[in-house]
Amino acid sequence: MDAAFTAEQEGIRRTLREVLGRRCGPDRVKAAVRTPDGYDRELWEQLSREIGLPGLAVPEEYGGVGCAPADLVLACEETGRALLPSPLLATAVLAAPLVAALGGAGQRAALLPQLAGGGLTAALAVPGPALSAALGLTGDGGAGEWAGGGRAGGVQARRAADGAWRLYGEAAQVLDGHSADLLLVPAHAGGFARSRVLLFVVRAGAPGLVRARQTALDETRPQALVQLRDVEAEWLGEGDPFDGGGPGGPVCGALAAVGRTAAAVLAAEAAGAAGRALERTVEYVRTREQFGRPIGSFQAVKHRLADLYVQLQAARSAVCYAAWDPEQGGLALAQALEALRLAAGEAIQLHGGIGFTWEHDAHLYFKRAAADELLFGPVHLLRAHAARRAGLFEAPAAAPATASPVPASPAPTRKAAV
Repeated sequence: MDAAFTAEQEGIRRTLREVLGRRCGPDRVKAAVRTPDGYDRELWEQLSREIGLPGLAVPEEYGGVGCAPADLVLACEETGRALLPSPLLATAVLAAPLVAALGGAGQRAALLPQLAGGGLTAALAVPGPALSAALGLTGDGGAGEWAGGGRAGGVQARRAADGAWRLYGEAAQVLDGHSADLLLVPAHAGGFARSRVLLFVVRAGAPGLVRARQTALDETRPQALVQLRDVEAEWLGEGDPFDGGGPGGPVCGALAAVGRTAAAVLAAEAAGAAGRALERTVEYVRTREQFGRPIGSFQAVKHRLADLYVQLQAARSAVCYAAWDPEQGGLALAQALEALRLAAGEAIQLHGGIGFTWEHDAHLYFKRAAADELLFGPVHLLRAHAARRAGLFEAPAAAPATASPVPASPAPTRKAAV
């Protein structure tokens, strides 16, 4: 494994840092999240046009840049540093790979170029509490229980006599669900007897579609309540939707594959945010004085910052490894989320009285840490699931019995008394 970044990767990182440094400071972040869309559309268009950010991992034949998913992972460390509010995660990380994996040839040709160019945004309408299970981060979602089990809850699909699909149900805590141009909706079809999870495309403005933005702890990741009231939808796929596989079908397998890359991307964002929180804290303790000297000169403060630095470097190493091997994305995400939580907490503590006010910028990082762990974790479940997949909890196989080379002595017999 070569851990050195290529010239192209360094160029993307450098350009992103320059653009976001000018256009995505803390004040601009706070202003952008309070717009109806929840992000700066002008900045999103600039990132799409000049850098091709949403299309980094989309093949060139569909209008993308054609880079590997690792390039998107490394670029997202910079978006995490700035806490960039954008539809990047929902569109490029979750939705576009699902279209590429499950869509028919015509659907890929129609949707992927628009998603890669940033002209079309998308959201995956999985209920927030079930998102980590659906992506295979904290559990095995292969049977689709996270989608409602086909009995109640979740979203149900019914095929009308004319062949059109109709959707019923709702999903809460959908990332960017209030502003996305497309919704990818996993739904149960086939009734109870032949229950099967299928993925459908719903266009914004479809009759019966009701969306409302919800109040979220982290405003940089907007969430929405999506209700589908007899909404016409397009099945994402071709052929017979009930061919092959179990109840989860190909949808759950595709979601698990997307989850591995998404975990690496989220880990990179968390590591970038933790790094920026640590930098801001170090800058503050160098200038804030107590007892006639900077508080950063006190040994106790130095030790706390040194511990954070070690934690951060471990997280960055895990992210780099996950970019190379997405199978390790869950462990990298656990390490990075823990580093971000610790860095945000220490930032608030070391900023003193001003750090405890909600208006201070340190709370942007604290909210991101808490919200990401609620949506994609928690950390102990991420690690437990990775351990189960690695077989750490399996009982060791019993050693085969071997014949003794020494023949057993005959049992002693008691002589009868004379």
